This record gives sequence, structure tokens and C-alpha cells, in this order.
Amino acid sequence: MNWDDSTPAPADDAPDHDGRLVGASADGEDQAVEAALRPKSLAEFVGQERVREQLDLVLKAALARGATADHVLLSGAPGLGKTTLSMIIAAEMQAPIRITSGPAIQHAGDLAAILSSLQEGEVLFLDEIHRMSRPAEEMLYMAMEDFRVDVIVGKGPGATAIPLELPPFTLVGATTRAGLLPPPLRDRFGFTAHMEFYDPAELERVVHRSAQLLDVEIDTDGAAEIAGRSRGTPRIANRLLRRVRDYAQVKVDGVITQEVAAAALAVYEVDTRGLDRLDRAVLQALLKLFGGGPVGLSTLAVAVGEERETVEEVAEPFLVREGLLARTPRGRIATPAAWAHLGLVPPQHAPGAGGQPGLFGA
Repeated sequence: MNWDDSTPAPADDAPDHDGRLVGASADGEDQAVEAALRPKSLAEFVGQERVREQLDLVLKAALARGATADHVLLSGAPGLGKTTLSMIIAAEMQAPIRITSGPAIQHAGDLAAILSSLQEGEVLFLDEIHRMSRPAEEMLYMAMEDFRVDVIVGKGPGATAIPLELPPFTLVGATTRAGLLPPPLRDRFGFTAHMEFYDPAELERVVHRSAQLLDVEIDTDGAAEIAGRSRGTPRIANRLLRRVRDYAQVKVDGVITQEVAAAALAVYEVDTRGLDRLDRAVLQALLKLFGGGPVGLSTLAVAVGEERETVEEVAEPFLVREGLLARTPRGRIATPAAWAHLGLVPPQHAPGAGGQPGLFGA
């Protein structure tokens, strides 16, 4: 229901799920489905309660003044609703929206061409804004603050700066890595919001709404089963729902129950906590081959037959967030929860086991 990033994230920034059912980035199929299922208003948007309340005040106040809304910065992991919220902002302000991305703007001239063609009140959605080139970023400062840009004509000593007035517009910037935004850019946003991961109850509402729009029959337990394996991300919940729907249509009568959802996700190797084959391979190598660690990232990657970057950027973030793995100065360490999840008994020397030193030597 609420997803994000109509343009897939670049590989060096937020790796695409590469066929992983629980990957948070969008591929072509996801984008097509998301376009049909996206909520059209703040009232339809599930989750992110505080962000919705704050944003509702910002937009209603701007409408009451007859003014353009403040620039908005949305940060958070892929799949949480940044692109969806940008479209809702435009809809609530009854304004058109222009969509582009930071990697697509490599020169100041690229940005000048976009800005000069904006209509008054239009919403410009700039995805992965932290990946914009520095010259374009410096031009954006003036455009956001003074609604004008200086277009340089000519080169060398004969170059001339021609000021170009811009109509008032609203910039909505989205980023998965807010820490990479320079302070001068962050300071020019009137409203900043961080998108949090969803809890299972919110994801159940996401699944129920999407099932209704997809004309899929699902009961409460079936929705809860899918929500519990969705890693707190609506995009993943909707992808799992589509795969479970396929299973239900082929194997049973098309109705998704808890048993059907569990059987379907077992086929796709997504376990009860949302771990897939890669996640479990990392944990099994860490536990069975290295006794729970500590072990270096490169060694762990070799053990699972994956690239170092794949383990670090694709598998580890979720394992750390779930409390199954810890990164320490000495290397990667499995937590007691990891042993319990895989049904293994930790040896006495394992970190945190049997009164032995904990993860950080405590």
C-alpha cells in the first residue's frame, strides 16, 4: 500500500533485491503494481502517524494562506512510503508533480532546465537527493530560498550570469541516507520527516487494503502471517501478498488463511521472522562454522559464497536490526537470539552464553 521509490535505487547506494522476495528496493513489477495500489490521500495512508499528522498541518496551513507549501525532506529506508507521500502532497495541494532523481542531475544545467519549466505551485519530487552533483546542489540552494537561479552563459572571462526568476514551487526531497546531505541543503527544508519501519498491526492493515484492491480473499490470520514476515516494510508485505496469492490460486481455493500463507512462504524460503535463504546462510555460517564469532566480514562472505558487499549491504542491516547479529571491532558476532531462532544450543564460549563475556566484553 505505502511504498516508495518509483525509480530503483542505484547499486552503490541501496542494492536492488536481485530477485530476493524480501528485498526492499523496487523492480519493474513492483513499480507497476505500486502505481495501482498507492493511496491517494493522507487519510488513506496507513502508518507513520506522527509524520501524517505533522504533514497534514503543514499542507492545510499552506492552503489556508493560499501559499505554496514549505519544502519537505523525507528520509528513511526504501519501501516505507517516501514516493507515495510526495504524490499525496501534490494531490492535497491540488498541484501537478514532476518526478526526477539525484543521479539523473549531474550538471547544473540539468537542474536549471527542470526548474525553469516548473509551473507555479508545482511539486518537484527529487528522489535520492543526496546523490545530486555538487554544482547542481549549489544551484538548488538559491532556487529553494529565493526562487531564482543564475544561468551562466559563455565561458572564461566573458561568461555572464543571467538571473532567472522561478515561480514558487515545493521541493520534496527523498533520501535513504540523510547523513550524506550537507547541512546547508538540510537547513533549507521547512519540514523534515523520518519514516520509521512499520509494526505488524500496521502491516496487517496494509495487507488487507492491498488484498481488497487486488480482489484477493484473505482472513485476519492470513494477513497477520504475511505481515509478520514483511520486515516492517509495506513494499515487502505487498510482494509477499502477491506470491501467496499465486500459491493460493494454484494449490487451494484461492482463499488466504494462516496455513496457506505459511505454506506458501515456506516454498519461497521466507521464515517466520522474514529471513530468507541469504540471511539464514549468513547466520548458519556464523554459528556452525565460527561458533558464533567474532569473525571478519570477508571471511564470513567467503563462507557463504557471496561478495563482501552483498553480505554487508544486503543481509546484515536486517539481521542487526532484528538483534540476531552484532558488528563489533573484533568482527561479526551472533547474539543469543540467533542461536534460538535457528534452534541451536550455543556453546559455553559463545558471546553472551553461560555467563561468558557479552558482545562487548561486559
